[in-house]
Amino acid sequence: MTRKTTAAPRKTSTAAAARVPAPKQSTPADLDTGHFAELLDERIGQAREKINAVVADIREVTLAAKDTPADDEHDPEGSTVSVERNNEMALLASAEASLIELLDAQVRLEEGTYGVCEMCGNPIPAERLEIRPEARYCVTCAAAARRR
Repeated sequence: MTRKTTAAPRKTSTAAAARVPAPKQSTPADLDTGHFAELLDERIGQAREKINAVVADIREVTLAAKDTPADDEHDPEGSTVSVERNNEMALLASAEASLIELLDAQVRLEEGTYGVCEMCGNPIPAERLEIRPEARYCVTCAAAARRR
């Protein structure tokens, strides 16, 4: 005989309630959106170039691995090829994540929500956006997120 089960209601902690994102605000009127659109385009181009370079490096390492024996245990170069390939794959993942963040920022700019902290709803300082145009959070909220 099958038994019916129902989920118990979840208790919401005050910490979880405190992390509820602020409602979406509009891009600050004093923000030079044209400048940041150009900056995002430039960084997106750089990220794509980085991805292409890393993919080329991965191809090169993969081709070099074909010339080495498959027995890594007895081949002193075998582990080096594996480590190098893993390092390149990590670089690729990082570059792709960076590109995604930049593309998301471009969407926020087009939607009119760029330059607003997704946590507290306050404007993100233009100085921060100059350094990290993909920034989603103000300095205070970004620091709080890193501490968690």
